[in-house]
This record gives sequence, structure tokens and C-alpha cells, in this order.
Amino acid sequence: MSANEESIIGRRGSTDPGFRDGLAGSGFSNYDQEKLSSGEEDGKTTAKPTSPNPWDPTQFPDGGPVAWVVVTGAFCCVFCSFGWINCIGIFQDYYQSHQLRDYSPSAVSWIASLELFMMFAGGPIIGRLYDNYGPRYILLFGTFFHVFGLMMMSISTQYYQFILAQGICSPIGISCLFTPSTNSVTTWFLKRRAFAIGIVAAGSSLGGVILPIMLDHLVTEVGFGWAIRISAFLILALLVVGNLTVRSRLPPSPRPLSARQYFKPLTEITYLLTTIASFLFFLGLFLPINYIQLQATTYGMSASLATYLIPILNAASLFGRIIPGWVGDRVGRYNIQIVMCFFSGIIVLALWLPATGNAPLVIFSALYGLGSGAFVSLLPALIAQISDIREIGLRIGIEFAILSIPSLVGNPIGGALIDHDHGRFRDLQIWCGVLLLAGGTMFIFARSSLVGFKVYAKA
Repeated sequence: MSANEESIIGRRGSTDPGFRDGLAGSGFSNYDQEKLSSGEEDGKTTAKPTSPNPWDPTQFPDGGPVAWVVVTGAFCCVFCSFGWINCIGIFQDYYQSHQLRDYSPSAVSWIASLELFMMFAGGPIIGRLYDNYGPRYILLFGTFFHVFGLMMMSISTQYYQFILAQGICSPIGISCLFTPSTNSVTTWFLKRRAFAIGIVAAGSSLGGVILPIMLDHLVTEVGFGWAIRISAFLILALLVVGNLTVRSRLPPSPRPLSARQYFKPLTEITYLLTTIASFLFFLGLFLPINYIQLQATTYGMSASLATYLIPILNAASLFGRIIPGWVGDRVGRYNIQIVMCFFSGIIVLALWLPATGNAPLVIFSALYGLGSGAFVSLLPALIAQISDIREIGLRIGIEFAILSIPSLVGNPIGGALIDHDHGRFRDLQIWCGVLLLAGGTMFIFARSSLVGFKVYAKA
């Protein structure tokens, strides 16, 4: 047992039930988990309870038919929620060429930014509702609002209408789909948690591949309105599957709500540093996704090829979400997160910054999808690793609520940088690369709070 783990035990005590149960989401070794949950410490042994404790690390199935069915349902929910969010790049380009051509890039980008903000801002409320009541009714509520928002978006023509339908209504539903489905998967997996969440997060990548291509063809063949409505019907069908299959393994844990609960995680140094790192990385994460198609057409790429940049990015992200999670379960999730954050920042500065031709933009799209995809799939696993599993909904919700701030301001800042650079993208690209590298650096400090600066330690 490391010195860090011993200090935690000394502060909280191995007899604290919340501490023992929280080991299920911690980074402790299997031996330490079993030893502490059985009451064995300093040569003393107490009998294990006869009735199974669902929060005990040994009770996580880490697989089996029911667990993988839940993963399948969560995959469908994330395909329809975050997968739709991954289409924001095509709307930026389309609106500037059609309905909102009289508005600046910064003004148009507020639609996508508000969409991201609303998706994450409700995290603490939805997370607490999830902890108290489970995912069922939250998913039903989210299904209605997401589909209803898309239907209203299909008949929108004015800026304020897109703000209400696409920027507010739909993402409220998305938030109620993404958060409970991801949290439910964490209750079924422990040792293979990052891998399972990676598969679920791959749903957003697949959605980001299929939906943009589908929308591009449908807009040409049946017009914008029916393209959105057909997408809404597809999403509704998949969400029926999600509503029927997603459920938590753990019983609801209703607790009185207090303001202190929302600030307590931020008093933990590892959680705080992880949040700061995520904030910085998130501030730059969506800039390439939102602007690369616009940049490509500005630099002379044909519209037919430019529409495939986002699908290419998301196709590569499919591997970026699954493989790093699988590796992270074996060598350390923080370790892999750090590597992928620095990889993303380096290729932005080394490849996207000088890129003007078709080939480097296509290559960058693929590499950036591979690098940045790991962030979304690993972050819930990182929070679960340092959290009491009974509060996983609240703690992940707080994390994403904080990330709603960079989600809101990130793209408009990018649009303002383009305006400041007289329609060029250099300032935007430098800003993005520096933010991604800063996020990776802060993840190093978060890791050091767990295991110190030991290069080969698993964390």
C-alpha cells in the first residue's frame, strides 16, 4: 500500500462504511480493497457480512449478459445524444451559407456553444436525481425533450428559433440521456470500467460518422426540414432501445440535498486538479470539430470533400475512445489521459497550424479524432476511480457542470479569434493547441496527487 493510500486510511479510518464502499470506485489494488472491506488491518480480522453488499468491489460483475445489455442500451443513448453533438461542425458551415448567412461566425457559434452548455450544465441536478431515483424516468424525460427539440429545429428559420430549439430544448433532453446512461455502466464494471465506458462513448463517434453523412445527403434530396425530422425519427427508435435496457445495478440511495454536497468534491485535491485539467482541455476540445469544415472550404477544399472531415474525425475517434480505455485499465487511466492530451495538443500545433491543403487537413482530422476521443471516454472513469460509487451521479454531474462553462464560451472565443485574424485561423489554432497542452500538464499534477511523480506507477 502506497504512502498516499495509508494517509487516506489514517484520515478516514477503515471502519468508515462510506470509505469501504467507495473503494469500488477508487484506484486501490484488489488486495487492499478486499483487505479493507473485510476489516483486516494491522493483524485484526472481522467477519464479513453475510448478505452481499452491492457496493463491495467483489460484487461488480465486470461483464455478463445483463451488464453488456446495459452497455448496448447506453451506446444507443450516447449515439443519439453526444453523437448528435458531434455534428455541430456541419451546422456551423451550413447556417453561415444558408439561414444565418447575415450573422458572423462568432454569433452563429453561440448556437453550438449553448447546446454544449445546456448539455453539461444540468449535470449536478440530473446526477442527484440519478443517485436518488435511478435512470428510468430521467431517460424518458430526455427522450421527449431531445426529439421535440429536433422537431422544432426542423421548422426554424430565425436565429432565436434555432437558439430555443437546438440550443436549449434539445440539449436539455441530451443531458438527461448522456449522464444516466454513462453512470449506469459504471455500476456494472470495476476492473474493466474504462473499457466499458469507452465502448459506450464510441456511440458518440459512430453517431458523429453516420449522422453528418446522412444529413448531408438528406438536405440535398429532401431539404433541411425533412432531413432533421428523419434524423429525429431515427433517434427516437434508438432511444426506445435505450429506455428498455439501461438500468443501474445499485439500488437508489435517496439522501437529503444540501449545498455543501456540491462543493465537497472540490475540497479533494485530486478531484480539484482533475477538474482544472478538464476545464482547460475542454476549452479547446471542440474548436477543431466546430471550425475545420469551415476552414477547409475557406482554403479551397471542395464542399463535397469538406463534408467528410467531421465523419473522418469521428471515425478515428471510435478507436480513440475504445483502445485507450482498454489500455488505461491495465497501465493506469491517468497515465493514458496524459499521453492522449499531449498528443492532441502537439498535432494541433505541428499539423493543423501549418495545414492549408486537402491532404494535411484530412490527416489532421483523423489524428485529432484519435487523440481527443480518449478524453471523453476516460474522464468518467477517472472520476469514478477517485469517488464513492454511491455518489457517482452527483460527482460526475458536478464535473460536467463545470465543463459547461468552457463549452459555452469556447466556440465564440474561437469565432472572435477568426474575426480578429481577418478571417484566418492561425490565432484560433495556436489558442487551441496551448489549451490542450495546458490540460495535459494539469493532468500530470492530478496524477501526482495520487502516486507522486513516479513515472512507472499505475494511476
